[in-house]
Amino acid sequence: MKQGNKIKAIAASVFALGMFGTVAAQAQEVKQAQPSYNPSFYLAPAANWTYPSDRFQEPKNGHGATLRIGKPISDSWDLQLGTTYSHAYDSSSNYRQNTLGLDALYMFSRSSFRPFLLVGGGAQYDKIKRDELAEAGTSPYVNAGVGFQYQLTDTLGLQADYRVAHAYVKPRGFGFSRANTKQLNVGLVWAFSKPEAAPAPLPAAPAPVAEASAPAPVVAPVVAPAPRVERQTLSANELFGFNSAVLRADQPKLDQIAEGMKADQNSSKANIYGYTDRLGSDRYNTKLSQARADAVKAYLAGKGVPAERLNAVGKGKANPVVTCTQKARPALIKCLEPNRRVEIEEIVVERRVN
Repeated sequence: MKQGNKIKAIAASVFALGMFGTVAAQAQEVKQAQPSYNPSFYLAPAANWTYPSDRFQEPKNGHGATLRIGKPISDSWDLQLGTTYSHAYDSSSNYRQNTLGLDALYMFSRSSFRPFLLVGGGAQYDKIKRDELAEAGTSPYVNAGVGFQYQLTDTLGLQADYRVAHAYVKPRGFGFSRANTKQLNVGLVWAFSKPEAAPAPLPAAPAPVAEASAPAPVVAPVVAPAPRVERQTLSANELFGFNSAVLRADQPKLDQIAEGMKADQNSSKANIYGYTDRLGSDRYNTKLSQARADAVKAYLAGKGVPAERLNAVGKGKANPVVTCTQKARPALIKCLEPNRRVEIEEIVVERRVN
């Protein structure tokens, strides 16, 4: 098998193994919310195996080093600025390549395993020496490829990618104007800082207790008692599927709440609060919690509770009830389960009977 075909086969195997890991990870994390990512800058040093364009002739393959600095800029995109050095030689020729470029990585996931596509471009320097003759030149290039990252700890991970670069070679004695270089990179990802720690939970305020009012004098006006708040907390895992705002088919607890609200004429209004855990971005968690609160409101209204008595609010990851510091992700997800919830607060006004 030619060296270029070997590199292609290795890259295809690496990516196929990575895609299998994604399916396995999703199967194990059925209850996980949208995974978060560390917004810190990171370094990505790597070793590379390079297959230069056939137009450079011998030698056919080489190796070298890669160093990139990266920055996640959203849930789906990373930017990486970096340089590569590759060197190949045999008894009659000596080839060297240096590049400096910027790549955009589209991340399919922010869980522990993160497959991605990449596109980018920059400047490429090629130099080849045969016997006493040397040819060299700097050219612009564009490249595209596939790869993945795998997170080992809060700050350390792995990255592998396979890319093809198309250079617009300026004629400097090369005798051609286009060249394609294939490259496989395997290395580490080291973040400058850890993910932001979750804020300490606020103490839960005790529910106000209605005080018995003294008998009013006959001549005095009747004073209405203070409203009383009744809170019921439902687990989001019981109400919804993974990463979903669609209620499961059987909801006996919501049916019981709906019947109670219809029967109790003193209940004037109910606030429905949706909460998530701290995993995931603020924007995503707020949107998911609002959608789940709206789904509970629509269900109660469908059971006969007047919609004007229901108010749905998405709180995102605010007001956590537990704080977790586990390093292993499955243990962390399990510990944070109480924070993923829906709370229904009924405001009960006790009407005085004369």
